[in-house]
Amino acid sequence: MSERPLLSVRGLTKRFGDHVACLDVGFDLWPGEVLGVVGESGSGKTTLLACLSGRLPACAGRVEFTLRDGQVVNVVELSEAMRRKLARSDWGIVRQDPRDGLRLDVTAGANVGEPLMALGVRHYGRVRAAALEWLDKVEIDGDRIDDLPATFSGGMQQRLQIARNLVTQPRLVFMDEPTGGLDVSVQARLLDLLRGLVADLGLSAIVVTHDLAVARLLSHRLMVMRRGEVLETGLTDQVLDDPQHPYTQLLVSSVLQP
Repeated sequence: MSERPLLSVRGLTKRFGDHVACLDVGFDLWPGEVLGVVGESGSGKTTLLACLSGRLPACAGRVEFTLRDGQVVNVVELSEAMRRKLARSDWGIVRQDPRDGLRLDVTAGANVGEPLMALGVRHYGRVRAAALEWLDKVEIDGDRIDDLPATFSGGMQQRLQIARNLVTQPRLVFMDEPTGGLDVSVQARLLDLLRGLVADLGLSAIVVTHDLAVARLLSHRLMVMRRGEVLETGLTDQVLDDPQHPYTQLLVSSVLQP
């Protein structure tokens, strides 16, 4: 294991006027680790994700990210240009609605190839070969490389968004309800795919979900939030099988009820 966390968060707080969306959130994420963040709607999960990735400015706290060269940067203090550079090279963001994470006016191959071109890859053959490789990895037929995303099903669009995010080999992936809005059978296939990719690539990820089954399948460690606060954290199976906080107990029991 690395000597220091990939991401170290301390005292992260975000307010919208009088409403506290995140309050004094702190945790470490290690290389190759997947952290699940669960809680009911309005608990602050998605706001936390947006603050961690710099898409929302935090009101207080530190979000320290370890770069490839070992340098540590505080995401909260980064310039917009540096945050964009990190988003292109080191981070991936998988959104709940894949249409928010895809360019619908260009082909599937272009969606996967564009992030590589943004990093300076200019050889058309290399870009197209990488796109074909990643379409195969996310179980999309290579014959669809020149088709527009609008012709794909919701599950295929989500798999295409995953390929677009992982083609640059990011070190940290933020996932916001990655299986939300999909049919149960499509969800199961996507979860198997995600779990395999995370393990094969040694990815670090933060997965926001309201679905405890998704959290159990994907995450090593779990963080339970309510009204912007972290109430409980621990190994995923430990938290779900033996919850300590009354709110976590309620959350788990509500899922187990017929």
